Amino acid sequence: DPHGKFSIDPHFGIIRTKKQLDHEAQSVVVLTVQSQLGNSPVYSSTQVNISVTDINDNPPVFLTRSDKVTISHTQPPGTAVYIAHAEDKDSGLNGAIKYSIASKQSNAFSIDPSLGVVNLTRTVLAEKQREYTLHIAAEDCGSPPLTSLLVLTVRRLDSLAVKVVILDINDNSPSFVSSPFSYVMEDVEVGFLVHHVIAKDPDEGGSGQVTYHILSGNENKAFVLDKITGLLTTAQLLDHEVQERYSLTVMALDDGSPALSATQVLTVIVLDVNDETPVFLKQLYETAVHENRDPGEFVIKVEAVDRDAGLNSLLQYEILPGAGYEKFKMNSESGELVTAAPLDRETQEIFNIKGNPSRSSTAQLYLTVLDENDHSPLFAKTQYQISVTEDLEEGSAILDLSASDEDDGLNGEVLYSLIDDTYGAFAINSVTGSIVSTRALDRETKSQYTFRAVASDCSIHFPRSTTVSVVVHIDDVNDNDPVFLQSLIRAFVPAETAVNETVATVRAEDVDLGSNGAIVFNLMVAESVFQIDVKTGDIILREPLPSKGFSTQLLVTASDQGISPRTATAVVII
Repeated sequence: DPHGKFSIDPHFGIIRTKKQLDHEAQSVVVLTVQSQLGNSPVYSSTQVNISVTDINDNPPVFLTRSDKVTISHTQPPGTAVYIAHAEDKDSGLNGAIKYSIASKQSNAFSIDPSLGVVNLTRTVLAEKQREYTLHIAAEDCGSPPLTSLLVLTVRRLDSLAVKVVILDINDNSPSFVSSPFSYVMEDVEVGFLVHHVIAKDPDEGGSGQVTYHILSGNENKAFVLDKITGLLTTAQLLDHEVQERYSLTVMALDDGSPALSATQVLTVIVLDVNDETPVFLKQLYETAVHENRDPGEFVIKVEAVDRDAGLNSLLQYEILPGAGYEKFKMNSESGELVTAAPLDRETQEIFNIKGNPSRSSTAQLYLTVLDENDHSPLFAKTQYQISVTEDLEEGSAILDLSASDEDDGLNGEVLYSLIDDTYGAFAINSVTGSIVSTRALDRETKSQYTFRAVASDCSIHFPRSTTVSVVVHIDDVNDNDPVFLQSLIRAFVPAETAVNETVATVRAEDVDLGSNGAIVFNLMVAESVFQIDVKTGDIILREPLPSKGFSTQLLVTASDQGISPRTATAVVII
């Protein structure tokens, strides 16, 4: 980059222009880009070929703004009276020139639109007008076209018919009358007629016979010039992308003695055809986009280049049909891909999209839908109920909660907690969701615990959570002894008390449930005078009292009916 027209971002490698570019001054720029890791002495380099596309910024230019020519009144129709020549620095259609007569005072003249040759359309012998002013326009084929004008004055000379015989000598060099410009499409076959080189020599005989030769500009042998006819044909296949302009120095040589010659630089412009396939800058594009965004969300811009010129290099992009392609829309001109519908990562996380320019090149876009925290954790059940015995050891796991979250990453990672008071009886593992006991349980103090568990995701910005009710029933174990309401009972019995009369009653309670709390009474020592009702605890006289002043002690037991019965003892003094 000797002229400093470009800059490059040292970190991202983005090449930008610093100065105005000019296709006519330099149509192709080859930059050598070097990459280096830190201060490492090792580096790599690559070449970047930049084609500066031509725009129609130069009008055709005549070598002179006005000119004069004289014709004879006897010249026949079809006589060439003038050759208009304009040059256009642009290339392709922008530099292709067509000639026309913009305004004229007589219809006695016409012009070849390609060669610029002004011809007589009829004789001017009978016309009174002696001078004609023609405005010749040179217009390029760009869009919009640019035009230049040449004012040509044609004077008619009248003369008497005088026959003068002049002997010829070779005192005139050949003069080219054909256009110094020619245009040919790049896809023509070998042998195609490109141009007709024409030179005139007013001398007679051999002095006026002209042969044609290419002196320079045809080093790669792309063209053949017939030295007799002046027909220039292709000798090889042409390629606009390899060489779009040839400057051939052509010589016209007469056969006089000494021989005289003239040279002309013939510019052959090779016009572009659509023979290059567009090429994506990358064969695989990878990007990511957040889910749940509104349609129109920018996803990525893909780029392709086409070595053709003009309209042939203009690209249109489209998405090839495939799974999920209807969820995206591509700008056909810019290659920008946007969403056409909201995306849902939980439905489809990966999209593999193919794009296609107007010929046949394709590139793949590997698109990952980034997760948004749009799902709350879900428990496996709407409510959990569990029963545990009250003799459960401290630290025992009683229930494993499980919640799932369809989101990804931290948005789908679940942590557990308890939000209600468990009276210090339970805790939950925040990672596994396992609920454990934290102290000894006692059904007789609290027989049921109801609390809520929470499953929360780990989203940094907007975490979501779900709660579930947990009911823990405490089942009874036989952990309490029967208790007598009185441990020592004194009963006074009259001597005349009848048999089968209740003389005393013992009472006992057991706070356990069921059979663990059902009490039966018994006398520890077999007794012939008294018996006890096992259910009610009534002490009954079985036979008459022996005598007045009788006294005895009865040992009464109260036992529950658990698997491992528990017993209490009371003393009854009669």
